[in-house]
Amino acid sequence: MRRLSMWGARLCGLGLALLATLSGGSARADCPPAAVPPDAQAIQQGMAQAQNHGFLWTLDRQGHRSWLYGTLHAAQQAWMYPGPAVLKALGQTRRLVVELDMSDPATLAALPRLARQTPDRALSPALEARLQKAEDAACLGRALKDWRPEMRVTTLSVMSLRDEGIDPAWGVDGLLIGMAKGLKLPVTPLETPAQQMAALLQPRRSAAEALVRDTLDEMDRGDDRRTLRRLAQAWADGHLDELETYPQWCDCLNSPQEKAMMRRLLSDRNGPMADKIARLHGGEGGLFVAVGSLHMVGPQGLPVLLAARGFTVTRVRWPSPALAAVPAAASGAESASSAASSGAAQELVP
Repeated sequence: MRRLSMWGARLCGLGLALLATLSGGSARADCPPAAVPPDAQAIQQGMAQAQNHGFLWTLDRQGHRSWLYGTLHAAQQAWMYPGPAVLKALGQTRRLVVELDMSDPATLAALPRLARQTPDRALSPALEARLQKAEDAACLGRALKDWRPEMRVTTLSVMSLRDEGIDPAWGVDGLLIGMAKGLKLPVTPLETPAQQMAALLQPRRSAAEALVRDTLDEMDRGDDRRTLRRLAQAWADGHLDELETYPQWCDCLNSPQEKAMMRRLLSDRNGPMADKIARLHGGEGGLFVAVGSLHMVGPQGLPVLLAARGFTVTRVRWPSPALAAVPAAASGAESASSAASSGAAQELVP
């Protein structure tokens, strides 16, 4: 099940509240420093310098508009601030819609309970010792000792780039929720904690052990870091085509078990999400829907599914941050080219 644990937590948004609480460093000198929440001055500076990252679409139906935004749940601090196009869309919304509302006390209470270890899911002694050694090396010590093995190894994978500044503490969704609260916008979750955990937690002890073993093998080879880095950079640069070809380069769909887990993490969740987005849009629109970016790609991605539910789905384009200093070509409509847009128009944002 290579790299699928990373998929679930990193870009699909599983257990983010748990991960964010553990994103700091430890007292050891060789550990990444603790992520310190930015103060008002840092936030003001970050917003002033923010660039557009990620993937944004407009959703139009029956004369009303909503927005769909592909996010990243562990990012560099500078990336979490919304750029001009995203901020403009936020200013025209009446409701933020997210996978889970991490500001909801009931959600925060439910996630640790659902992730709690049970005696029947204990790892073999040798694998448990190996997992503990990896947690010690990641400066986590025994902070995860009460969690199910799947959550523990997922946390290790998601936090593997903290030394490069990519941290769950800087997740894009968390800042969006904070902004919505400040603007007095209601926040609506698309899923429950139980639904998210069901997508990640394995149905059998043997499957959980295989997931732990495979993920630790990846970490030993450095595969998880390379994959995470490539995905994060694709999001930062707005390269949707890189995400669309993920199955071709992730080396993560080599068995029926891996393919089944991909369906659980993405395709099986996308249909119910699209249905709920359509219901919430109703006759008013005004939604800003923020969901992990891998939910946006392929024939079962949210843009395609929402188009099938009667929306005109239009990708909002902006120059890649890496090319932002290069003069833009003459503006104009671009034909849709990505599978995720599936025939929808695209518009260029200056």
